[in-house]
Amino acid sequence: MWESTQSSSPCSSSSSSSNLRRFLHSITPRPPSLFLPKSCIDNLSCLWLPADKDNIEYFSLADLWNCYEEWSAYGVGTQVVLGSGESITQYFAPYLSGIQIYTDKCIPASRCRREDNDAVEVESDSWSDDSGSDKLSRSFSNNSSRTWDAISEDSNFDHDSSFSMRDKLGYLYLQYFERCSPYFRVPLMDKITEVAQSHPGLMTLKSLDLSPASWMAVAWYPIYHIPSQRNKDLAACFLTYHTLSSSFQDTEVQCDEIRSGIETCYSKGKQKAGSSSTSPLSPFGLATYKMQGNLWIKPDTDDHERIINLYSAADSWLKQLNIHHHDFSFFSFHS
Repeated sequence: MWESTQSSSPCSSSSSSSNLRRFLHSITPRPPSLFLPKSCIDNLSCLWLPADKDNIEYFSLADLWNCYEEWSAYGVGTQVVLGSGESITQYFAPYLSGIQIYTDKCIPASRCRREDNDAVEVESDSWSDDSGSDKLSRSFSNNSSRTWDAISEDSNFDHDSSFSMRDKLGYLYLQYFERCSPYFRVPLMDKITEVAQSHPGLMTLKSLDLSPASWMAVAWYPIYHIPSQRNKDLAACFLTYHTLSSSFQDTEVQCDEIRSGIETCYSKGKQKAGSSSTSPLSPFGLATYKMQGNLWIKPDTDDHERIINLYSAADSWLKQLNIHHHDFSFFSFHS
């Protein structure tokens, strides 16, 4: 399933004539790429990185959140061509719907459960022993499948041994799922800032510190369009899923810093000629709400199949991680 969604990335071209493809392209965050040389890879978890690579491309979570700063304040605009042929700009506001961050080591973070607000659920400093997590390898392809195949290869794994699921998935540093009504949510950047007060790793971790099980979901709600229109199809909402791991990055780098007594080499803007300067986090999963008519599904294109594949990928991901994602359930029930 992963192969079918990733190989036909909706974000590969900004000039596509499909409203759906333009939307997925517009809401894809593109943090600056950093690069890790092979000489520094020995200090990292080999299970989480692509094999036989001379270098690893990655990004910092702080740079990722910066991509959402302006979007959280003003919304992100995407071109929408109406049935009449008229073109408008539709703006969507991003909200953090869910996130799980698994790290390669236990990072201290205070548990933050707010008794006065059932919508907030933040957990940390734990790890999953769900045997179903081994099946995650089936959701990936190419380099990522090799990563998860290496993790899942031992079918006789002893869950009581010291080499437990913690070694395979890492430590669950942060888990957050939004449950309150969209009318009472704060924009994504504000929520990240709030959660980072108890989980500072949100601002300091890098994607190469995270296992392939790390992910986030962003809910996109329409806020306005220019010029103004009365069209119920413009009320469509979207839920996108994005990986946070470097296991899906592939590039080159340079070593320029020594920190904490070990090489944590990373590049600040130094790139291999011809390589991309950003790390696009294209959605691997999608759910929709209030999407009616053909405004977002253009006839004679693969839009319908694309939505089915992306939805199936999100559904499979959540089931394999044994996660009840409130927004996904709501979108699915009302779609």
